[in-house]
Amino acid sequence: MRPTAQIHEVATMRFLEVNSRFEQNELSCQQAAEILGVSASSFYRKRQRFAEEGTEGLVDRRIGKMSARRVPVDEAMRVITLFETKYFDFTVKHFHEKLVAQGYQYSYTLLKNTLQEAGVVKRAKKRGQHRRKRPRRPLPGMMLHQDGSTHEWVPGQYWDLIVTMDDATNESYSMFFCKEEGTMSSFQGLAETCKQHGLPCSLYVDRGSHYFFTPKAGDKVDKERLTQVGRAMKQLGIDMIPAYSPEARGRSERMFGTLQKRLPQELRLKGITDMAEANRFLREEFLPAHNARFAQTAELEGSAFTPLYDFALDDVLCIQEERVVSNDNTVKYKGHTLQLTPDVMRLHYVKSTVRVHEYPYGNMAVFHGPRKLDTILLEKKANREVDFSDAFIALASSSEYEKEEGEAVTSPFSDLEYRLGAQVARQRCPILRTAHNVSASP
Repeated sequence: MRPTAQIHEVATMRFLEVNSRFEQNELSCQQAAEILGVSASSFYRKRQRFAEEGTEGLVDRRIGKMSARRVPVDEAMRVITLFETKYFDFTVKHFHEKLVAQGYQYSYTLLKNTLQEAGVVKRAKKRGQHRRKRPRRPLPGMMLHQDGSTHEWVPGQYWDLIVTMDDATNESYSMFFCKEEGTMSSFQGLAETCKQHGLPCSLYVDRGSHYFFTPKAGDKVDKERLTQVGRAMKQLGIDMIPAYSPEARGRSERMFGTLQKRLPQELRLKGITDMAEANRFLREEFLPAHNARFAQTAELEGSAFTPLYDFALDDVLCIQEERVVSNDNTVKYKGHTLQLTPDVMRLHYVKSTVRVHEYPYGNMAVFHGPRKLDTILLEKKANREVDFSDAFIALASSSEYEKEEGEAVTSPFSDLEYRLGAQVARQRCPILRTAHNVSASP
């Protein structure tokens, strides 16, 4: 902060009072310097100027002069115009990083002060009460955070951004967009992380229904009734830790705050509005640059990740549900029919209990114990819907299709459809019950 005349007047009064006590041997040189907040040599220089020039010698020579480090007017106008036109939705810190990449030589503080003095950026509000941060884990892999954020990442489209990050280093291992956060998005983020680094020790998440069962809103989670994610974490030996407040997940909350102020702007500059293209940009460009900017060094050297080697991770990070095989050796699952092919191990699997695996990318498999069975996904049969519209009712109740004794009905509908249509016709039009003799027999 540059000195002002008012600050100089107060400083002069304090010096005169301290210097008087020093001359009367009430204070030592070191004590006088500490009271004034300067070094002992600075106090000696002030006394020397005071002795030679009087109070005029105490005037700070910087008052009224422009700082040699002040941003030139032309440069200030350039960055203000650039911020208002091209980078209007960037934070000042993000804007400064973009300018530095383009050869800008001034500090972030100078840029922030320039934009605030021009009125294009508001000054930040005073911070609230101090909160003590939870110490980070000392090694990577000891604790992962996983969370999702719904936001208007591109104009007019709200997507969920799923991020899996490390507590020790702030490094994001997985980051992708999806339509809705849930079980499959959690599996995908964990799979991308574990395949690259190994199994972590613990996973810190919110109390979303895909992570935990909560018997009553606001109560503690039920760790006995496992969700699909909970079952998978138990199989892998990963401890799931529930967070009971947003403040408890402060690191992931702050990380999403940073992403919401940076990622939409980067997507806008790239002209990206498609989710698939946005995920490609995240994977290839944004995530490496984001980690290079925000990742920290862990307290200790090494890693707490457990290597996977040849472990079949995909068959754990998936939805697993049991089914009973039908008489025709088929398995029904969510409207799909999986046909079991002939197997050399058994003649058939009729009435056997099998396990269906549904993977994050939509494919499925059937397991009998540890064995994966060969299956064929049968196409769904198109269900023929009977149209009971007014036209059908009129047709079914017309004299052209009345069924006389000994005369076959030549209707384009099946006999069952004909009878149902005639029944609906009589219910909706009571007069038809007497005007037409529609037989109910086949």
